[in-house]
Amino acid sequence: MQTPLPTPQPPSRARDDGPVPPPRRLLDAAAGPLHPVARETLRAAVEVGWADPDRLHAEGRRARALLDRSREVLAAGLGVRPAEVSFLPSGPAALARAVDGLAYAGRRRGARTVASAVEHSAVLVPARARAAAADDRSLLDEVAVDGAGRVDLGAWRDAVAAPGTVVAALQSANGEVGTRQPLGAARDLAAAHGVPLVVDAMAGLGRDDVPVDWDVLVGDARSWGGPPLGLLVVREGVRWQWADARADVEHGRAEVTPWVPLALAAAEAWQQSASTRSEDERTTRSLVARIRAAAAEVPDTEVVGDPEDRLPHVVTFSSLYVDGEAVVGAFDRAGFAVASGSACTSSTLEPSHVLAAMGVLTHGNVRVTLPLPAASPAVADDVEAFTAALAPTVAAVRAELGVAGL
Repeated sequence: MQTPLPTPQPPSRARDDGPVPPPRRLLDAAAGPLHPVARETLRAAVEVGWADPDRLHAEGRRARALLDRSREVLAAGLGVRPAEVSFLPSGPAALARAVDGLAYAGRRRGARTVASAVEHSAVLVPARARAAAADDRSLLDEVAVDGAGRVDLGAWRDAVAAPGTVVAALQSANGEVGTRQPLGAARDLAAAHGVPLVVDAMAGLGRDDVPVDWDVLVGDARSWGGPPLGLLVVREGVRWQWADARADVEHGRAEVTPWVPLALAAAEAWQQSASTRSEDERTTRSLVARIRAAAAEVPDTEVVGDPEDRLPHVVTFSSLYVDGEAVVGAFDRAGFAVASGSACTSSTLEPSHVLAAMGVLTHGNVRVTLPLPAASPAVADDVEAFTAALAPTVAAVRAELGVAGL
C-alpha cells in the first residue's frame, strides 16, 4: 500500500493564546514568486496543454500550437527568430548547454574557455573540472574583476586572444551584487579573435534591458515572474552543436520536449511583466536605493556592487563581526526572507566566490532580490519595514556573539 504524499500546508499560525508571528515579507525573489496572471495561466494550461506536442492526435496538435505560440511570444520579446529559441529544464542547465555547444563546435580549434571570475557555477564548475581532468589549467581563464564586480577588459582582451580559445562567457549583470558588465566591448574583443560569446542574462532578463551583444543568450523564466524554465537562444549563423543532439527536440539543443504548461506560463509572465517593466524598474530601483542607504548607515557595513550601473532589483551588503547565516536567521525570525552567500551556491554554505573575486568582505553578507511588484504588491511596505529593522537586527546578532562595540 502506497503512503500518500503530504499535502502542502500554509505557514502555521500561532494559537489564539500565543504570540502573533510577524508577517512574512519576501525579499529573496531570485527564484520567484510567479506573476499572478502567469500562475492562473499555468493552472489553465495543465487542463489544455498537457499532451505531448509531438503527437499527431488532436490533443497533441493543440499542445504543439500552444508551445509554438509561447516560443513566438518570447522570441518577439527578445528580438530574435522563434527557431533561435529553445526551452530547457532550467536556466543553469541552459547555461551549461550553451557553453558545451560552443566548445563542441569549436573542438578542432581548441578547448579553452574564458569566463569572468564572477560567472555562475554552471560555467565555472564544469570548466574547472575539464581543466583538472586534462591536467591543464590553461583550459580555463578566469578573468579578474574590479571591486564593483566588473570584468577587467584589458585582461579579457588578452584572455580571448590566447590560442585555442573557443568560447567566452560573461554575465549581462551579476545576480548577487547587481553590477552590469560591458557586453559591447567584451563581445567586440572576443569577435576580433573569432571567439563566440555566451551571455548569461538569468539575473536580469525581463527586469532590465534585453542584451544585444551576444552570440548565445541564456535566461531563466523565474527572473520575470515565470516558472522554472531555461531559455537557450543561439543566433542564426553561430557555430553551435551539442554532442548528444536530437534534431527533433528543441532544434537539437535539448534532450526532452518541454512541458507545454511551463512554456505557456513563461510566455504569459513575459507579456505581463513587459507591459509594466519601465514602471517596475523605477519602483524597484528606488527601493534598492533606500536599502543601500540604510545599510551604509550600519557601522562596519559595506554595500557592494556598482551604485548606479546595476540591476534595478538586487543589492548585497556585508557586515563585519557576524556570520551571514546568523544574520539571515535573525531576519527570518523577524519575518524577512533574505539570502546570503553566492546567488548560485548558497546551499554549500561556502563564502561567495563573487565577493571573493571582488576583494570585498565575504562573510556577514545579506542579499536582497526584490520581487515584481505585481507578484508582491506590498513590496514598498516590506522594504520600509526591512530598512527600519536592518540596523537593530545586525546589532542584536553582534550582541549575541559578544562582538558589539568592536
